[in-house]
Amino acid sequence: MKPPVSERVAEEAVRWLVELQEGADEQLRRDWQRWRAADPEHERAWQRIESVNRRLRGLPPAAARAAVEGAPAHSRRQVLGMLGLVAVAAPVVWLAGRQAQPWLADYRTGVGERRDITLADGSRLSLNTDSAVDLRLEASSRRLELLRGEIQLEVASGASPFRVATAQGSLLIEQARFNLRQYADHCRLGVLEGSVQVRCAARPELQATLTAGQQIRFESHRLGTPQPFEAAVAAWRNGMLVASNMRLADFLDELGRYHSGWLGCDPRVADLRLSGTYPLRDSRAILAMLEIALPVRIHQRTRYWISVQPRHG
Repeated sequence: MKPPVSERVAEEAVRWLVELQEGADEQLRRDWQRWRAADPEHERAWQRIESVNRRLRGLPPAAARAAVEGAPAHSRRQVLGMLGLVAVAAPVVWLAGRQAQPWLADYRTGVGERRDITLADGSRLSLNTDSAVDLRLEASSRRLELLRGEIQLEVASGASPFRVATAQGSLLIEQARFNLRQYADHCRLGVLEGSVQVRCAARPELQATLTAGQQIRFESHRLGTPQPFEAAVAAWRNGMLVASNMRLADFLDELGRYHSGWLGCDPRVADLRLSGTYPLRDSRAILAMLEIALPVRIHQRTRYWISVQPRHG
């Protein structure tokens, strides 16, 4: 049995479909064909889109949007696999978010948006780009679920502890300020003030208490070792992206979280290194700075598709 197409490749495939539907010149079609030929997974993703489109051709746009927006949380990942449905009937849904959005979340942000919220109990919540949480504040309990993305939470003291849930585990906080990011298969917790108890979801006996200045990676069945907290991790709270001898490919992955569309680089420049502090308010200005700092050029195929290439060759 063939492995499933990764979300990253699936999203690339649907963007190709959207660009082709908007009107493709010969150069775009050649680039599309090269993308398909570059990796067997690319071709499988494209064939899957075409297969779904053949079955669903003629579906009204309203029905397609309802299928995505009304999907329960546990099935949204399955909706992502049906890229052809959304790409043909309502491509704007995919351009608005790189994964199926948790539309019914209590608080959420779009790509490139950051949001600060003062909660009813006096706690202060900040959401980074493309993030979503559900929140329940009651007299006897305080609970937050991180559905996607990244938050910074300053928990005010209260009659009950504050509990935070993720797909990989849970946190218990009396009073603290911490940064929490949800990845595809793990979470990263960093404590700025106070202390936070973390516990793995599948193995609750695995737990640790982190104090200010520590960070940890945890999965549903594995708990990492506490490490010194990296201040750059929380720089987004001040609207900055900090790089210290960072690979260009990794830098673009981080910057891509704040950029609407696909952002990547040629493998020939992926290992170039850069350092600096970059304001997140304008990702295109950062890309322009890369052309000055590194031997690269920015190739913008469309407004949604940007690649960093070697300056020569």
